[in-house]
Amino acid sequence: MLGAVFERFVEKSPLSVMVRAALERVLGADRLDLWFERTAQKQYTRARLFSSVYDLMNQVVFCMQPSVRAAYQAQQADVGASLVSVYNKLNHFETHTAAELVRDSAREFAPIIAHMGGERAPWLEGYQVKIVDGNCLEASDHRLHALREAIGRALPGKSLVVYEPAQGVVTNVVPCENGHAQERSLFGALVKTVQAGELWIADRNFCTRAFLRAIATREAFFITREHRGLSFEIVEALHACGHTETGSVAQQRMQVVDDHGQAHLLRRVRMKLQHAPRNGATIVHILTNLPSQVSGAQIAALYRKRWTLETAFQHLEAYFYSEIHTLGYPKAALFGFCLALVAYNVLAVVLAALRGVYSEETVDAEVSLYYVANEIAATYHGMMIAIPAPEWDVFYAMSPADLAALLLDLAHKVRLQAMRKSPRRPQKPHPLGKKPARKGHVATAKLLMNRQAKSATL
Repeated sequence: MLGAVFERFVEKSPLSVMVRAALERVLGADRLDLWFERTAQKQYTRARLFSSVYDLMNQVVFCMQPSVRAAYQAQQADVGASLVSVYNKLNHFETHTAAELVRDSAREFAPIIAHMGGERAPWLEGYQVKIVDGNCLEASDHRLHALREAIGRALPGKSLVVYEPAQGVVTNVVPCENGHAQERSLFGALVKTVQAGELWIADRNFCTRAFLRAIATREAFFITREHRGLSFEIVEALHACGHTETGSVAQQRMQVVDDHGQAHLLRRVRMKLQHAPRNGATIVHILTNLPSQVSGAQIAALYRKRWTLETAFQHLEAYFYSEIHTLGYPKAALFGFCLALVAYNVLAVVLAALRGVYSEETVDAEVSLYYVANEIAATYHGMMIAIPAPEWDVFYAMSPADLAALLLDLAHKVRLQAMRKSPRRPQKPHPLGKKPARKGHVATAKLLMNRQAKSATL
């Protein structure tokens, strides 16, 4: 079925083949162009197929090319349009189309992950857990004429991102071109996606009467940190209800009156931390409408896991080019960010295949995403040059079950030893208080020499 060169890549870099197979099955060129024609409202295809623009951006996102211009110059003959035309396409790319690409990738990858048995154990039995958080794109370079005289940093946009930990994929994104917009202005679009039986975990910015009421009226549930601007009335005394790894837990009943004058009874869980975090707060209050069968200690533990999405943002920044500084136009910058979310979902498929072979505990505890992303970035581009495009067509028509079986076979060939995390000793807690102001410059070599001399005298 596969050529000799293909087989060599299967043996030497199965991770790269897994990534390309997943991309070809879900985001192949023909499928992408048909998808774009179906979802785009104002843009249309003339000389530049959407798949060719997507391929250029994909090379940048996967860190195979440092910029859109470099990717264009490497594939100029295949693109069939000028660089100005490519940038015009990016600068006018509709944000709803970019967001739909993320949603579509999650829908396509979900059955593949399920067939591989790569889903993680549920965080709370009987509930579909979703984590939502806001993300503000980093400032872009002042390349646009309108930004030349601007003193402040240029923010090209922000978004709300929804992550489902069971499959490890980003299932939804709500983009916004206004970098100064409040996250709360995007809640309306997010609330429309809430389904009965879901459990939404969010930070304090989502703790508004309207948002909490909207989730409850859709027969869904929430866990969110209390915002000090929320008005409520305590209706029950605080009583202890257990401990977590970080401290003690107590809870009480409270009442919130929404904008329609309707009263809602909620649970208010208090976490008293043993060690103060960086902000120095040792008391954390969490609000929820989960039934009493879910203990306060469980709720506190679930909220702590909210940092899973923060970690995902860190992975996007560390392993993919998720915020391309040279893209100043909001639509282009948000399109780049959405492609990074798609790339993260592809990585989630690879990790699901590894979990299906080596178990969830082994992969989560031992596999380093740094080494996984590094191998893909180092090998992928050369693989695409060495293997002609027609040889990848075999993955295009595969069913989810067939592709899942193939990915599991490739996962057996991955040398897990080469992907292991480096062990780290526990870090000492940093003392609270302000750090002393930095004065001038220091020579690292001089400091090391002084430290070595001091150690020799002991």
